[in-house]
Amino acid sequence: MDSRKIMLLVGALVVAAITAFFARTLIAGSATPQAGAVVMAPPVIDGPEVLVATRALPVGTILDPTALKFQPWPKELVDGAYFLKEKTDLKSLQGTVVRNAITAGQPMTQGALVKPGDRGFLAAALGPGMRAVTFPVSAQTSVAGFVFPGDRIDLVLTQSVAGGGDGPPLRVSETIMRNVRVLATDQRTDNTVGEDGKTQVRTFSTVTVEATPKIAEQIAVAQTVGAISLSLRSIADNASELEDAIASGAVKVPAGGDPRAEKAMLVQLASQPSSGSPSFATGADVSRFQRRTIPGKGANGGGGFVSGGGMSAPAPMMMGGGGQSAPSVVVATGPVVRVARGNSVTVVPVGGKN
Repeated sequence: MDSRKIMLLVGALVVAAITAFFARTLIAGSATPQAGAVVMAPPVIDGPEVLVATRALPVGTILDPTALKFQPWPKELVDGAYFLKEKTDLKSLQGTVVRNAITAGQPMTQGALVKPGDRGFLAAALGPGMRAVTFPVSAQTSVAGFVFPGDRIDLVLTQSVAGGGDGPPLRVSETIMRNVRVLATDQRTDNTVGEDGKTQVRTFSTVTVEATPKIAEQIAVAQTVGAISLSLRSIADNASELEDAIASGAVKVPAGGDPRAEKAMLVQLASQPSSGSPSFATGADVSRFQRRTIPGKGANGGGGFVSGGGMSAPAPMMMGGGGQSAPSVVVATGPVVRVARGNSVTVVPVGGKN
């Protein structure tokens, strides 16, 4: 290669290097354009404020102050059945029941609500297939009046079981129903608010709850068995009860992990009363001087059982003729000892004459 071609090649490389250097300098020196967010001003709604639902309200929902709010609404869309702010007292709507399902943000209409005292009010408060049951309570068994319509409670049955023995009866309490919704206390279906804006606590003598037909029958029987007490439930969901409901098949886990279906499952569990598998506590669980078992009948009580130490044992029996069982008759003038061999119990006199 001659010297002329070499000089041309070197010159081209120098020009290329200088061009690349200036191009890099220009790119590095230029500031990167900032992407500015366009702030959109909220649209101004020219219309009155109407009452809307703050959350989804299914049929039978008892309204509380957190379920409603006033919101501007286009005047051309305002219906005559809407609740206008200047003509509506929110306190008067507390305790009313939703007759038709309402979605979040939907305006409330006067025909969608049933007020206490109106015809069909209690029927509207009941969910599909549910029943209303009323039973008596006292100040001690009703959480001192701190139970209000719309709360969820458990029912606890307390009773004394005599058992026919000579000892003291067995005292036991058991939770027989869970997650039962309160519809009314006495004849009140709303929460009375005082002048200070706080809910007034009042004792009541009867409570009306929502129950399935089967639970309604069980509550009716429980009233004849013993005293029913109310146990107020927490607003928070109970994870253990959700696991039990899924394991028993009471609720179905949606496939595919659909968030809406899972939310519907939780709503179904939260609104579903349950019974069965009751937990219980006996007198011996709180005092060593109380029983843990039902007292059995004594040997002379005619019931075929003797009691000792809180346990029941078969009374003495003898085999009669023909292989048939017959009760033994022992007349003892002194102390006796009962000797048990397997299923056979023999009475042996100790001293005295038979």
